[in-house]
Amino acid sequence: MTERRAILGGSTFEEQIGYARAVVDGDQVHVSGTTGFDPTTMTISDDVVEQAEQCLRTIEGALAEAGCAFADVVRVRYLLPDREDFERCRPVLRRCFGEVRPAASMLVCGLADPRMKIEIEVYARRPTQDGPRGDGRTLPHSGAVSDHPEAPVMPVAAHEPPYYVAVFTTVRTQDQDAYSETNARLEDLVRELPGYLGMDHAQTPGGLGITVSYFRDADALTRWRTDAEHRAAQQRGRAEWYESYTLHVAKVERSHGFTRAADSQGTGTGGARPRQGVR
Repeated sequence: MTERRAILGGSTFEEQIGYARAVVDGDQVHVSGTTGFDPTTMTISDDVVEQAEQCLRTIEGALAEAGCAFADVVRVRYLLPDREDFERCRPVLRRCFGEVRPAASMLVCGLADPRMKIEIEVYARRPTQDGPRGDGRTLPHSGAVSDHPEAPVMPVAAHEPPYYVAVFTTVRTQDQDAYSETNARLEDLVRELPGYLGMDHAQTPGGLGITVSYFRDADALTRWRTDAEHRAAQQRGRAEWYESYTLHVAKVERSHGFTRAADSQGTGTGGARPRQGVR
């Protein structure tokens, strides 16, 4: 039996109508038709381009929670009441899908609320830890996504303290030119760094990104902080990619974890298996 779980985005429509922002079914991710309503404020812009941008932010958050990204999208549908609005939205859509090239359809139809000017629905395939994702990369050493239902998501394991964490929280701009390529390069670089322990990442439906990186000691963290390519990416991030960001660095002095052990029937109810670290 494959894993099936619902991802809720916080919109009041989900409760009123009875649906999820996305459903993960094994390696398949189905994202519901998404409109320009901001799920945190339930407000919507009058401009179709701004609505399209909000649609994509909401979708990006759902995909991240499912363990994938725009690069893993294989099918997209655009629904608009006014066919002339589609051309105005094309630059925004191309920014997300121009290199991915998913199968796509555009339908002219009425939407549920007259304020809605565009609705976007996507279907994606989740990458595995060892397999390629849509952009040819594998997942970073972070919360691992697996095809096996007994371990669909795993955070970075607890390590023996002391060690260090860097918590990077971001809100991105609409200009994400070359961001994915740079991010992939940095993931490759940090994995090769002695003393790097792993990374956890999450994206909220509202657009807040949180990345937690783990390092064995302060020297490893310093080597990463002063890496020339990393510093160049930071400068470009301030200039182009981020509306705002915050970095917190801390020394971990206590760490423990928990993983539910599968029973003999594979139902995951056979007790708990503690993970390393100080309890």
